[in-house]
Amino acid sequence: MRTRLVLLSARLLDPGTGAFLPDTALAVSDDGRIAALGDDREIRALAGPATTVVDLKGAVVTPGLVDGHLHPVSGAELTHGLDLSYCADLDDVREALAREARTLGRGDWLFGWGLDPNVFGDHPVGIAPFDAVLDGIPAFLLLFDAHSALASRRALELAGVDGPRTFDQASAEVVCDTDGHPTGLLQEDAACELVERVAPRPTPEESRERLAAALRSMAAAGLTGGHAMDANGESLALYGKLDEAGELALRLRVAPWCQPGTDADGVRDLIALQGTGGALWQVAGVKLFMDGTIDNGTAWLERPDCHGESTHAFWPDPDAYTRIIGELHRAGIATATHAIGDAAVRHVLDAVEKARAGSGSGSEVRHRVEHIETVPDDTLRRFAELGVLASMQPTHCCDFTRADHTDNWSRRLGEERASRAWRCRDLADSGATVVLGSDWPIAPFPPLGVMAGARHRRPSRDLGQAPHGHEQALTALEALRGMTTAAAYAAGEEHEAGRLAPGFRGDLTVFGGNPLTTPATDLPDLPVLLTVLDGRITHRAAGV
Repeated sequence: MRTRLVLLSARLLDPGTGAFLPDTALAVSDDGRIAALGDDREIRALAGPATTVVDLKGAVVTPGLVDGHLHPVSGAELTHGLDLSYCADLDDVREALAREARTLGRGDWLFGWGLDPNVFGDHPVGIAPFDAVLDGIPAFLLLFDAHSALASRRALELAGVDGPRTFDQASAEVVCDTDGHPTGLLQEDAACELVERVAPRPTPEESRERLAAALRSMAAAGLTGGHAMDANGESLALYGKLDEAGELALRLRVAPWCQPGTDADGVRDLIALQGTGGALWQVAGVKLFMDGTIDNGTAWLERPDCHGESTHAFWPDPDAYTRIIGELHRAGIATATHAIGDAAVRHVLDAVEKARAGSGSGSEVRHRVEHIETVPDDTLRRFAELGVLASMQPTHCCDFTRADHTDNWSRRLGEERASRAWRCRDLADSGATVVLGSDWPIAPFPPLGVMAGARHRRPSRDLGQAPHGHEQALTALEALRGMTTAAAYAAGEEHEAGRLAPGFRGDLTVFGGNPLTTPATDLPDLPVLLTVLDGRITHRAAGV
């Protein structure tokens, strides 16, 4: 077999031990697998006329970084509009909307994303503060959590939304005032879709190019793979087209959604989808939701939040969720459930425990809980006991909450529960496998920023601020494992991914320094020199 790639003069970092391997070079064969490790002389000898040979001059090579939770297709679409994530108050938002409005033609829609509910301070979240600047303009502004949005008066009119609605998603709501008139706040997908379905959609070619561009940016940041937590609309077709054209810059593991109201035929369809895909993407697993978000009062908590909200599950009948988990478990299909509040997390663990007991064997199906923003002590040990993985996004804690608990998330929860924010350290110490990800487009995707946040837990825009829960920080090695070995284990691929060894995938990330000794606050600026997917270079910095 021919050699596709040779890397020389490298420092090969093993995330299993945190030490450098004795070898200084590696070769990747035409099948995309690491063929050999060794010294420069013996590995150089494996190169043929068509082999790409790169002298790394002492750069550090790790297994390719994998984002454990992201939304490539929806993210590429949502981030195409106006970025509101930098807005600190209502005046900032109004100014940004006014600038964007001046660029619009008659009847054009204004799309925005990343809006932080903290800009509203003590005022209710609604469209009223922006009525003047959005007068007559159809606008759809996604809040940062992507579980809620603000629709302008004109957008609501076009969608025919003039009062409350009832949805299969129990926490979905068209929020209305005391007179029954919509405030503009739409909570959860079912409510947001009322407006989204009358808004203009990108063409198939626009969607393809936006996705390709987003994936190229991810590769340039050091990512070689991602666990894509949706397969909505044309997602699978888009992945297929990019893969066939050789333009898929990440290896993707895709989990389609299972929503409330899914019947037996729907579950069978999800089971039948498993394993379909292409060279660099595959449907593997199912994504479910147990609740919404704390910020908009749709999480499921064991006690109401300080507004008397967050008391309901996403599923009107949580037992229906439990039955579906059991059916998917018996079919050998791993599940990933969005569960943010303590009651939601507990119910997911209960459902997995029941599924495992009902299967009659200690199945190797690796179920996951996504987000886990606040949980009590008695929940921690159950992750390891049940073999459930903890999928965490530490940058959410860094950038959307504050150490002094004056942010919306913390004020809603109250001091006791806010002090249990994103318990990465406690989950790791309890024996759970902690997988790290960004949840892009909710938070930025660069993996060095995710690993840095897991270590310092400070706002990325102001690293001089105090950390939120410094005692929950991970070590540098644990953070690296969270995006290498843990991601491989979560996918059931620990025998072919997450290590630098012969026979393992030639998915590699190359840095200008050691990510384990780089201070956490400096880590996001560590140069990514080379990104390799399947033995092919997807990003190469100038001068490398």
